[in-house]
Amino acid sequence: MMFREVSRFWFAVWALMLVVGCSSSPRAPAPVEIRGASPKVSAPVAVPAAEAVKVMPGAENAGKPGYYTVQRGDTLTRIALDHGHSWRDLVSWNNLANANLIEVGQVLRVAPPGARVEASGVVVQPIGGSAEASPPARPVVTPSSVSPAPPLPTGPTANDEGLGFAWPASGSVIGGFDETKNKGLDIAGKAGDPVLAAADGQVVYAGAGLRGYGNLIILKHNNTFLTAYAHNQALLVKEDQKVRKGQKIAEMGKTDADRVKLHFEIRRQGKPVDPAKYLPAR
Repeated sequence: MMFREVSRFWFAVWALMLVVGCSSSPRAPAPVEIRGASPKVSAPVAVPAAEAVKVMPGAENAGKPGYYTVQRGDTLTRIALDHGHSWRDLVSWNNLANANLIEVGQVLRVAPPGARVEASGVVVQPIGGSAEASPPARPVVTPSSVSPAPPLPTGPTANDEGLGFAWPASGSVIGGFDETKNKGLDIAGKAGDPVLAAADGQVVYAGAGLRGYGNLIILKHNNTFLTAYAHNQALLVKEDQKVRKGQKIAEMGKTDADRVKLHFEIRRQGKPVDPAKYLPAR
């Protein structure tokens, strides 16, 4: 009898718990997976905007005759030398606020405003332009008015436009012209030997800002020719100064060189040419 009553008690407890459980809130249904359905995107995916491409100064002139696109490692002095002008000309023609600040990809004018640049790269100056006038033509003489001329020297063969280049130093040539390896002549000497102007001209550069040249002087002789004198131990002239043929402009040295020597270049329209073709035989 006691056992039956205990059983009824636990049965009643179990029934009560079942009723309470049924009266509570129903459980949320389990998620249903739909295979093969395309996923939904709750929010649009942000796509980063493309970075704005910087437009370099003068980009509209890239590739045109008379313009040059700055390359890595360039300096204004080297660009001017390679195109036969003073760095000051390039500053003026391009309205540069800082001659030491040019950027890779920047396009610079390297021909005078108003000049015509032929496909070969030759610059044709406008009549009455601001550039220096070319030297006057030599007077024409008839054969009867002069005595027979002596044989021409075997050295110069190129047209120097009447400049009559002279040797800038008296030492022997220790390095000949090579269009890719040596853009001029190397002339031996002792430290302090005089370096002379090869022709009348104007100093367009005097300094040490061109790598590989050391203390350098560049003379402009006319609209066609420049001469360069490198590795000096002392510079005796200043920019914009006019010099005469044979004038001492520097002292020989070995700045940025392996030995004392003068590296001498003649540039025609900015392009290095063999000085031996313009200098007198000796």
